[in-house]
Amino acid sequence: MVHAQLLLEDGTLLEGEGCGAPGIRYGEIVFSTGMVGYPESLTDPSYKGHLLTMTYPLMGNYGVPRKDIALHGIPLHFESDRIQVEGFIVSSVTRSNHWASEMELDEWLKTEQIPGIQGIDTRMLVKHIRSGGVMMGALVVGEHMDTEKVLHTLASTSYDSQQFLKQVAPSHTISHEPPTWKKTVIVVDCGIKYGIVRALLSQGFRVIRIPPTADPLTCADKYTAQGVVFGNGPGNPALLTDLIDTARTVIEAGTPALGICLGSQILALADGGSVYKLPYGHRGVNKPVKDLQTQRAFVTTQNHGYAIQEDSLNDFSCTMINIDDGSVEGISHSIHPVLAVQFHPEASPGPTDSRWVFHRFSQLMEGENCDC
Repeated sequence: MVHAQLLLEDGTLLEGEGCGAPGIRYGEIVFSTGMVGYPESLTDPSYKGHLLTMTYPLMGNYGVPRKDIALHGIPLHFESDRIQVEGFIVSSVTRSNHWASEMELDEWLKTEQIPGIQGIDTRMLVKHIRSGGVMMGALVVGEHMDTEKVLHTLASTSYDSQQFLKQVAPSHTISHEPPTWKKTVIVVDCGIKYGIVRALLSQGFRVIRIPPTADPLTCADKYTAQGVVFGNGPGNPALLTDLIDTARTVIEAGTPALGICLGSQILALADGGSVYKLPYGHRGVNKPVKDLQTQRAFVTTQNHGYAIQEDSLNDFSCTMINIDDGSVEGISHSIHPVLAVQFHPEASPGPTDSRWVFHRFSQLMEGENCDC
């Protein structure tokens, strides 16, 4: 058995059994309430900079799916081409039994040099985070830990002050084409989930992914694109000043645009709004959202630690709220064809209740009034 330790910035120390690769990793400790979907969660670029805790006690039951199981040429059970989390925290890693599995979870973590810890009380850890808020932590697997030195590093390290785009965003343009397509969308890729790309392709869009440093309007002209998508990604949105300026230009140009997760925050900031840090974030596949126009509720997949300050909005208005805490889940521009959602309408993993968001975006690109 390999010894492992998890040290929180407030001095809380948890000891357990190591899994995955040996080493030490620092990150903000967060938790997800999903019972399944660990391959998607582990590969979600929005988790860059995080030590991910799973609340469900058993992880690894269905192993690691094969990447050749794909839709439109994109792996169906992954959100990027590699594990993105800094470390994995679970109650128990199990052996798998599934026809589509090509390796065990522990082997996958080792292959990608990601440390993990099991055998700790994850329920206690989640309750601790819910009480005190997310905090930085250090995961040490198979190595001696100098507690004083690690605590000093934790005290001087902040997730909120780091920029992660260079670690998750592409350096060049990437094109995806379904068998038949009628519209082209430019995706500003800040660490886009494969699920969003698959959903756009399934809607019959040609998808052109560009780096966050590129000009989406120039690219839209080049590819005769009808709309722009600002997707998800990790980190504090307020630090992305250049991207905020880009989003402002897109809004003012009247180009149909859709924001998802980080993209919704960027669009709100471009409107002169502000964002705030949630105490422990919304991460899971069962988050309830209410549409203020229809008064209907639906279940969503979410992964974010920041939210839009509703009373800071100018030309945007709040269209959807989180039923649990009343935070903003959807916004729509009063003048230009722009809408955004804080949740993930592509829903992978999770329910498909919110796929209609892509249809509304398609309506905007057709010039239709969709009452967004």
